[in-house]
Amino acid sequence: MKKISEILAIHFKKWGINHIFGIPGKPVTPLILDLYNNGIEFVLSKHESGAGFEAAGYALMTNKLAVAIGTSGPGGTNLLTSAGQARASHLPVLFITGHPSIKDSGKALGQDSTMFGTDIVKMFEPVTKFSARVERADTFKSYFQHAIEKAYSGVKGPVHLSIAADVLAESIAEFEIDLPEVIYPVAPNLDKCKDLINRPGKKVIFLGKGVHSSRAYREVKMLAEIFNIPVMTTPGGKGVFESNHHLSLGAYGLGGTEESSTYVECGLDLMIVIGTKLSDMSIAGLKPSNFPKNVIQFDFDQTFIGKTIEVETLPIVGDIKTNLNALFDKLNYKEITKMPFNMDDYKIKEPSTESKTPMSAVEAVKVMSAALDEDTIIFGDDGSHTFYAIKYYDVKIPGSFYFDDVFGTMGHAIGYSIGAKLSNPKAKIVCLTGDGCTFMHGTEISTAVNYGANVIFVVFNNGKIDMVDTGMTLHLGKAVGTVYNTMLDVQKFAESMGALSFKCFDAEELADAIEQAKLANRTVVIEAMIDPFEIPPTMKRG
Repeated sequence: MKKISEILAIHFKKWGINHIFGIPGKPVTPLILDLYNNGIEFVLSKHESGAGFEAAGYALMTNKLAVAIGTSGPGGTNLLTSAGQARASHLPVLFITGHPSIKDSGKALGQDSTMFGTDIVKMFEPVTKFSARVERADTFKSYFQHAIEKAYSGVKGPVHLSIAADVLAESIAEFEIDLPEVIYPVAPNLDKCKDLINRPGKKVIFLGKGVHSSRAYREVKMLAEIFNIPVMTTPGGKGVFESNHHLSLGAYGLGGTEESSTYVECGLDLMIVIGTKLSDMSIAGLKPSNFPKNVIQFDFDQTFIGKTIEVETLPIVGDIKTNLNALFDKLNYKEITKMPFNMDDYKIKEPSTESKTPMSAVEAVKVMSAALDEDTIIFGDDGSHTFYAIKYYDVKIPGSFYFDDVFGTMGHAIGYSIGAKLSNPKAKIVCLTGDGCTFMHGTEISTAVNYGANVIFVVFNNGKIDMVDTGMTLHLGKAVGTVYNTMLDVQKFAESMGALSFKCFDAEELADAIEQAKLANRTVVIEAMIDPFEIPPTMKRG
């Protein structure tokens, strides 16, 4: 017989989870103690949302389950945003929240999370794949096993268990479960897909962040090269295809390149959409007059297939990697007619950017692109800073750039990068964020310092919520509530938390700071002072 808190800790250790993120509170302290007793490091985050983001980054890097813990009441509600972000990123994170003892249900309780106070279970339902309260010890095994199975079934995603304090401390018979082994079926209509691709005409492959989820980097590159089809990515798909490949058009939509826009505007016979819901950020600038004649859409979930670009669409439902490999098995290479493609026809000469004080964001991104090693993994936060990177940062190795263009929590990349670094200390991790995101979740830099997560944080500071400020001004004629009356001094803020910090006003200072950061065996924050009047590449969105 073992306590349920012990059984949880034993399973986490068996599954190779060495770090668990959260903030303690009375109902969950027995679990935190048992994590310690089983050699699992409990990472004290600075906010429960930060803990959830860190767990998500951990899951993304390890490609398996991660865990975040919060206490009852506000501890649970603070985790909700990070659960929504984990769901948008298709990451298997187990969120565990505390709950007052069942014997006290119905009484007035501090941090109550029952139906009498704040029903955390119901709140988690829309942002997880499964949410339940464990109120009896004899039901724990069923709930626990079902939660893990749901996290791994179909499109992976977060799950939630609210465990009552007296249940967590109760002893039950030991049991052992394994993480699920997932077997993906092959879509039945790949012959139709092959026939459509083999038709003559102008084509493009449009890649989203689902390629990250499936780790299908090799397969999408093969598809492009076999058929000689140009490739563009959504903002969230940045990083799934190398920038310097001869078939790369760069990004499309917000932060998109002139090359991709020009190519699409010239008309398309077929668009092969892989791993994207085609959100408004992804298709910004695409007009019905430029819709392709046909679409093939690869996605695990049919929900958004054919909903955005309303033309004849062939759905290929299931795991991207599995279906592309099955498609290759069906191919007769002699059938393939490679269409001549000359990238130079779509190259647009970029205007030169002169050095400014403060520097331009374009210039800063280009410095990062040149100074960072090719195997550096970038986590881009939500804001105009990352859209500059989507357009101008060169991805050398697929799987080295992550950005979310669906849920889009400001500050989530700060936590993602910390969790990713703790899961793989040898990885070179950089977080690109902004002053607005840092105001929201910058205290997690302290978590990085405290636990030796030696991330390089590059903070673009222009004293405002740039993307909203520019968008309001352009579309409504005036921006209100977007500028900080007192700018954040990122360097001092980072130093107060124990990080090595630099403030840079020009490209030379930024390049030098990056070189010093690469050599420093500690958490580094680089503040890049950015021209507040520069127009970000996000104006295509209505």
